[in-house]
Amino acid sequence: MQASCNVTARAQRLVQIPRGRHTITSAAGHYRNTTRTSLAAAERIEMFKSLEGWAADNVLPLLKPVEKCWQPQDFLPDPRLPAAEFAEEVRLLRERTAELSDEYFVVLVGDMVTEDALPTYETMINTFDGVRDETGASPSPWAVWNRAWTAEENRHGDLLRTFLYLSGRVDMRMVERTVQYLIGSGMDPGLENNPYLGFVYTSFQERATFISHGNTARLAKEGGDPVLARICGVIAADEKRHELAYTRIVEKLLELDPNGAVLAVADMMRRSITMPAHLMYDGRDPQLFQHYSAVAQRLGVYTAGDYADILEFLVGRWGLEKLGCGLDGEGRMAQEYVCGLAQRIRRLQERADERAKKMKKEAVEFSWIFDREVVL
Repeated sequence: MQASCNVTARAQRLVQIPRGRHTITSAAGHYRNTTRTSLAAAERIEMFKSLEGWAADNVLPLLKPVEKCWQPQDFLPDPRLPAAEFAEEVRLLRERTAELSDEYFVVLVGDMVTEDALPTYETMINTFDGVRDETGASPSPWAVWNRAWTAEENRHGDLLRTFLYLSGRVDMRMVERTVQYLIGSGMDPGLENNPYLGFVYTSFQERATFISHGNTARLAKEGGDPVLARICGVIAADEKRHELAYTRIVEKLLELDPNGAVLAVADMMRRSITMPAHLMYDGRDPQLFQHYSAVAQRLGVYTAGDYADILEFLVGRWGLEKLGCGLDGEGRMAQEYVCGLAQRIRRLQERADERAKKMKKEAVEFSWIFDREVVL
């Protein structure tokens, strides 16, 4: 997608707003010689208010009607069955998971904990200027999206948690403690209430969860559990659909305010994309997230290579290399930085991988799997 040279009058006002001797260079929140101001927030609110009709036509259709959505019970033993038949379905579930490794369950629990911290993510999106739900039941398309997105995502943690409970393979009390700690800790990916930064972040994150759940589906199938493979697969499909919504929003920002939007992408990548569960803690291991991430990297569920691939995908999806008109000098530098970053990440990762090969393997106990050790 190449941004049009015919930037709208509204976007032109947003691109450069003089205020005294200071200049705000774009509505994305990148300023010369100033800090964030109420004017910048007000302009963002104005822009997103003007996009409500566009959001209703282009974002809300990516939601599925509740009647057409899968529900967790579709994939779980049926509690309506007589006790003996229900017990047999649970026995078969446990039999299917018997050959899956402890490492796999560490990653599956980490994914489930991340999904279960959904209240934090809804709260985060509701801080963005111009799209927050001002009443809790606002009819604004932005508010409708956030509530319905949350409702769709809520099924993911519910399904994975119930499956893990029935599997008998994990210590559910420690898993539940981890969820409570994580929701209580919140998250701070550095978005500053800025919807430009926020929608770049959510675009990246939805792509990352799509990849992660897709890989747990693949490993479940290889490990002999086709039902768990389907579970992870349907969750991945939801994440892909949500990714499309958020990338579509950033596309629109690139059309209206190419300079501000590309600066936001560069700003977000310079900060690095902090994973939603980076404050994960079980009451014992202060490096739990790092240890979980290391296992995910080793199993190929989510890797540094995936991080670079996502960035490369988004650069192509948003046509960042083709942006020309609408960029000032700072915007062109941001464009050059973002478009070359994936290759730099890959080179750094290759060096890190070479160093890792020479290091002694470390084993860590995970409370989630009854304190058994897993090699990182």
